[in-house]
Amino acid sequence: MEHLVNKNIKDIEISGIRKFFNMVSDYEDVLSLSIGQPDFHTPEHVKQAAQQAIDSNYTTYTHNAGILKLRDAISSSVSRKYNLDYDPAEEVIVTVGASQGIDITLRTLLSPGDEVLLPGPVYPGYEPLIRLAGGVPVHIDIAGNGFKMTADLIEQAMTDRTKCIILPYPSNPTGVTLTEQELKEIATLIAGKDLIVLADEIYSELVYEQEHVSIASFPEVRNQVIVVNGVSKSHAMTGWRIGYLLGPAVLMKHILKVHQYNVSCATSISQYAALEAIEKGADDPVAMREEYRKRRDYVMERMDEMGLEYIQPGGAFYIFPKLAKGELTSFELGLELVREAGVALVPGDAFSDYGEGYMRLSYAYDMETLEKGMDRLAAFMKK
Repeated sequence: MEHLVNKNIKDIEISGIRKFFNMVSDYEDVLSLSIGQPDFHTPEHVKQAAQQAIDSNYTTYTHNAGILKLRDAISSSVSRKYNLDYDPAEEVIVTVGASQGIDITLRTLLSPGDEVLLPGPVYPGYEPLIRLAGGVPVHIDIAGNGFKMTADLIEQAMTDRTKCIILPYPSNPTGVTLTEQELKEIATLIAGKDLIVLADEIYSELVYEQEHVSIASFPEVRNQVIVVNGVSKSHAMTGWRIGYLLGPAVLMKHILKVHQYNVSCATSISQYAALEAIEKGADDPVAMREEYRKRRDYVMERMDEMGLEYIQPGGAFYIFPKLAKGELTSFELGLELVREAGVALVPGDAFSDYGEGYMRLSYAYDMETLEKGMDRLAAFMKK
């Protein structure tokens, strides 16, 4: 009966991250530095708010766009932190994680044949959603540009079929982020054109040496930008599945239709947990961010000792060193690392062909785990 399956679905493969993780999961004594998930627990006051929501029977459908109090809190938070101005009634949608927000945005925007520009290497979750929406993903090679998708590269890749640009910074897998000037140059390039930027800013709370700047903060492109964010990374709430979209009302009213028929609304209990996180947990990410910074600095120090080449991460909790051995592909090298060194990193080609020759290491692990993992990697490199 497989011939009845939609061809677009059949052509999509499981994420290279998960594919590799599943392959090596049966190996014994393997220390994994592969999963991009906070190793902190959800703050206690957030969990208590969810329990209170259950006890208060807040277990029914909510408004399709989410509880208005939560949308109010989101609007106030992004205004205070990122100088963004969005009407909570018409320009904020609470989604089932950032991933669902990306999905419904692309399905709303794209028609068959529309091109979407995105960096390479890049998180592997975008390309399948582009294809499922009928779009054509166009990767821009950023490996030789400090892993930054800048205005000059975007301009070279633009065609009359370009509908959308995905701007995912801070980046998974590289940890690189863009400066205010670099974002300004992109805004100047696209202002007034029939283009939409999908700005995935899920790691906006985890930025180290500079303040996070959203491209939506530039007035000339404010109405050409859909911002994706959420509480998964900022408040260690990956399993609660709460993200949100910010965008101009003229687009959001259509995205809301897709959202409505897709999920009706985000889980009510999780929404109340997110309300607590955003209203009363504004400082929760600070301690996590500082710990990630210490871990990043430790990993960079160890990589320097090994002579590995990398770009210093400015945010998120990933580092993307160049790691190659002879004629082995990144995937083959990843397997060799598991078998010979007992350490698992994610092969760079999981993040498009432009990630070949690199490996992604997540430092969202405690220091003891990182020390053991780096010791194993160092021993492998000496051999």
